[in-house]
Amino acid sequence: MGWLQSLFSPLKKIWLKLNSTQKKRRGLYILYEDVKSCPYEDVHVLWSILVESHSPSLPLKK
Repeated sequence: MGWLQSLFSPLKKIWLKLNSTQKKRRGLYILYEDVKSCPYEDVHVLWSILVESHSPSLPLKK
């Protein structure tokens, strides 16, 4: 039975990682809709700062 657990353990980790990523994206999308409908300019500026700080950085070429 231990071999069965060792087989499914990596799959479970991958599933949990993908599932949590989708929830984060969905949450940001809902927030994006709220920001888009907001009339205040400073909210849009704060949103752009937030998006730029969480964008994945490009790998450095050597």
